Formats: sequence, C-alpha cells, structure tokens
Amino acid sequence: MSSDTSRELHDEAVQLPSSEQPGEVLLDYEYLAEAWAQRGWLTRAIALCKVILRLEPAHEPTRRLLAELDARKVEPLAPPGPSVQMPMEREPSLETDWNEGGTSQPISLLSRLGEQEFLSVMESLELREFHAGETIVEEGEPGDSMFAIVQGSVEVVRTLKSGRRRTVAFMSEGDFFGEMSILSGVPRLASVKAFERTAVLELSRERLEQIIQRYPSVAEMLRAYHHEHLLSDVLRGNPLFRILPPERRAALSREFQLRARAKGATLLEQGKPVDALYLLLRGRCQVLHQHPDGGEKLLRTMEEGDIFGEISLMLGLTATATVRAETTCLLLRLDWGSCDRFLMDQPGMCDALSRMSNERILYSSELFLEPAAHGEAPPSA
Repeated sequence: MSSDTSRELHDEAVQLPSSEQPGEVLLDYEYLAEAWAQRGWLTRAIALCKVILRLEPAHEPTRRLLAELDARKVEPLAPPGPSVQMPMEREPSLETDWNEGGTSQPISLLSRLGEQEFLSVMESLELREFHAGETIVEEGEPGDSMFAIVQGSVEVVRTLKSGRRRTVAFMSEGDFFGEMSILSGVPRLASVKAFERTAVLELSRERLEQIIQRYPSVAEMLRAYHHEHLLSDVLRGNPLFRILPPERRAALSREFQLRARAKGATLLEQGKPVDALYLLLRGRCQVLHQHPDGGEKLLRTMEEGDIFGEISLMLGLTATATVRAETTCLLLRLDWGSCDRFLMDQPGMCDALSRMSNERILYSSELFLEPAAHGEAPPSA
C-alpha cells in the first residue's frame, strides 16, 4: 500500500479559501491538489487533478499541475527504482449492455456534487492497488463499497447460465463502478478484475453513510445518477423499449422504480390484481400455475431482460400465474399510470405488447393440452 493510504486526511484537514462564485470552485480544487502534493500525497493529488479535468477538460492550470505531478511521481504499482511511465488510457469497450453500476459516460459522477460534498467524498477515499488479473470485486458477493479508477483499466466479467465466464465490458481511468450494490442491497452483479496494473479509490459503505449524515444530498445525487445511467443502458438495449424514440425513452426512464427481491419472494400472485409492468434486470424468476388443490406447475423460467405483467396491462386481467424469485432479483417497475402516459400512445408498442401477451397465453395453453393429448386429465385452471 502506498504512503497515500497510510494517512487519514481527516486528521489534518486542508483549509480551502472560501469561494462565492462557481467559477472559482475549480481553482479551490487545484489549490487542494497542490496542498496534498506538498504533503506527499501525490497519488491523491493526481486523482483530484483528473477529477477536475473530467469536470472541465480545458482547465489549463490543472493540466499544467497534473503534468508536473506526473513528472514527480513514482508509479505506485511499480517496484522500487526509477520512475515508470503510467500506462496509456484504454478506450472503454463499445459493448455497453452490462451495468454493475459502472459507467463510461463523459459527465463525471462527482460533477453533480457541491463543493463541500465533493471535498468530503475525496477525503474519504482509500487508495487500493491491484496487479493484472487480480479481482477487485467478485460476482455474487455482498457489496459494501464503490470505486473510481485512478490509473489503469479493468474488465467486467459475468458468469453465464452455462457456467462459462464472459468479459462484457472494459472500464478505464475516471470510470466508477460498484454503486449498484450499495444502493440496491443486491450482491455484486459481476466480477471486476484489473486488466493491467491498476489503482482505484474506494469509498466504503461506512464512510459513505457518514458523508450522507452530514450531506443528505449526496444520497439523492447517487440514486439519481445511478438510476439515470442504468436505465439509459437498459432501455436502449431492450428490444421492446427500442421501439420508442430516444426522447420518449429518456422521459420514461424517470418513471421506473428499482426493486430488489430476495430468493423465494412472490412478485405476482395468481388471481390477484397486477399494478405494474416489470423488467427483470438480474436473476431468475419462475412462472407457476397454482392448482386448486395447492399444487404448482412450472410454466417457464424468466431470465434477465424478460418482461412480465403485460397480460394484465393489455387485457385488464388479474395475474394469470404466480411469479416467484428463483434467485435474488433486481427489477425495474413501471406503474400502470406511467404505462398509459408513455407507452400506449406509441406506434408499434401496443402491437408488440399484444404479441407478447398472446404468445405467452398460447404457450401456457399448449402446456395444459399436452397431458390431454396423452389421455391424461389436464390440470384445472
């Protein structure tokens, strides 16, 4: 671990000059970076410079300071010896159908914070270093921290249903990942591994909660940012929602609610009213027919990206089957009012939902007819 992490910034706070004008805020950040560098916290100072440049790429004083700091810095992951040139920044993968709370969006997560909130977050970050191939977070494990990449790049790996592991995305310097697990309470949705020698700044749940106690707006900002970028990727990649024009998808994204459900939870109950359309983001759900005698018949298993609730939306029926979480699940919920306002007036959307409903009803009917074709009594509906 580098000397940056052996000291707590809270113990020796650096006082900033007071800035009344927004244009002076970046100068304050530059002042803080210089103060950190003077105390020997070069990696933190470089990280702050890079954050400033994400907010204002043309901020020339910070560009000069960063060049000076890079020249003074011994790369933290290298063995003792002469200075080593930092690796070139990798371009993120074009494959963006994955989201573990990671983003390659050009607007930084930190750009939405006020000055004091920003500084509080920066002072709470802990530098961690990883060699190529080392795991930073593991799929399926509880998530209690989020990360910002300071140097290097990482690969995002998902385990497929077959058990095979697949790299689904790359992230590089300036990107964030891991906030989904903190905000939703679900386990890590993917593994993240260092693709090369990589340094990240980690914000733990404990420190984040301390910041939120002082600045409640930080929690609101994180939820809004995560919600916006998660939905942007999901709605753009889902075949049904791709029917919508981009501006309608953007408006619709603000209406969805993120829901986490434990294994075994009942999401819809046969015969009971349904009040929303659901999109399964993560996990698996079983669709079950409930017999009057209490028995159940598995109709199908729903996977990530599947939608349910559309039969009730289109036909005005109660739930025609029970939907139960086979694993821990993460879902997006869209209430009926939002469906009416944003979906039902769009050309092609009603047709697509009707086709989906009819195909599922037909599929379920065929399952019930199979026993009769073999001389058996079909199950009661």
